[in-house]
Amino acid sequence: MTAESEARPGITVDAVRELLSDPKIFAELPPGLDDDAELALDSLGLVWFLHQLELRYGLEIEPAEAFLAEFTSIRRITDYLVDAHES
Repeated sequence: MTAESEARPGITVDAVRELLSDPKIFAELPPGLDDDAELALDSLGLVWFLHQLELRYGLEIEPAEAFLAEFTSIRRITDYLVDAHES
């Protein structure tokens, strides 16, 4: 682990939920939404979400990558981002 990655905040389910709660991504993300509940990010929301990830965590993820179709729940998004964040 590098000093840079140690200085960045960790990606957690709560952090992903907070990012998804941005009105530009989900105008009304239910606060009690289960971590495994199905989500559908539209293309503009996805681009804004990825932009926020880059600003907050330094993660650069291209919106055209195939795995993004798997961004279907808070838990699946978090699991992917934790793997990406640690590499």
